[in-house]
Amino acid sequence: MCDHTATAGALDTQTNPHTAGQGPVTATQKLLETGASAVQEFGPLRNVCAVLNAFHVYAESPGRAVEAQHYCAHVSADVRQCLIYDSPAANARLIGVEYMITPQLYATLDTYERRLWHSHVFEVKSGMLVMPKPAASVVPDALWDAAETKEMREIVGLYGKTWHLWQVDRGDTLPLGRPQLMQSFLRETDGFKKLVDDRDRRFGTDRLRKKELRKDIESPDVHKDADQWYHSEQA
Repeated sequence: MCDHTATAGALDTQTNPHTAGQGPVTATQKLLETGASAVQEFGPLRNVCAVLNAFHVYAESPGRAVEAQHYCAHVSADVRQCLIYDSPAANARLIGVEYMITPQLYATLDTYERRLWHSHVFEVKSGMLVMPKPAASVVPDALWDAAETKEMREIVGLYGKTWHLWQVDRGDTLPLGRPQLMQSFLRETDGFKKLVDDRDRRFGTDRLRKKELRKDIESPDVHKDADQWYHSEQA
């Protein structure tokens, strides 16, 4: 899917009510940013060409999970990088980053490094990982499903390394403390179903339908060093 150049709109500086600080963004700040957006270039942001929605689990506290809106771009044929926000809203908080690499690159890493990465097989095959369709989109559902499924065929074998900087799930109004290593769901738990069902209601998606559409996607073997966290404590 990452074969086009996304357009970058003007900056939107609407205040996020869940962020620390007093008062809304000032008129002066808005004026300065609007002026800057008219003359500056946003090359790295224009390279963003895929939006993905999924959930991340805290590696050190697998009973906690948080929704993650990914804005992804290719760095090379084997490496992607994603900015992670807490929502798709214009005033969303940037809460982390994720890097995705091919199995070939993953195999070149040392054992310690490999243990920091997670697989995407369950995310894809369960229907949890989605490319939300914009409400205003005129693309027919069948074409969107086909494009999404094609993207999932590419992602299913990738390994991801994710760090969250802002623990919005516990109510932090600033990015406090150390970065948190994140992992992925690996099975359908009650917590998983509750989170995804709520997401599906808000986004108009259907995990079970997507799961059916992806049943023919081959599940690659996952390296034994990946997904190193306490699966039994998964939310």
